Amino acid sequence: MSAAKGRPLARSCQGLKASEALKVVEFSPKKAAVIIKKTILSAVANAANNNGVKEAGDLTVKLCVLDESVRMKRYWPTARGSAHPIARRMCHCKVVLTDEVQKKAKKGAK
Repeated sequence: MSAAKGRPLARSCQGLKASEALKVVEFSPKKAAVIIKKTILSAVANAANNNGVKEAGDLTVKLCVLDESVRMKRYWPTARGSAHPIARRMCHCKVVLTDEVQKKAKKGAK
């Protein structure tokens, strides 16, 4: 899957609680939703298992990114024995969770 197709969904998950991000992804009809859901669930499980986080529901999605990966180069046969190049794009999904409370800056504050 190309990264451009999944980036809007990944951006919508940033800054949400992990449980809320899973709800957003669960009800999305996009193909990227399955990939992002698996990655968020894996990140929550890793936080609980490796870092000893007791409340996995309190984790916040700090970063959710779909980056481009390698491209498989293929050719599409066309008329009169010629061929057009095709790039099959792939992507990497990265999710960073945090248990810190993010402070939102006020417009008038210095």
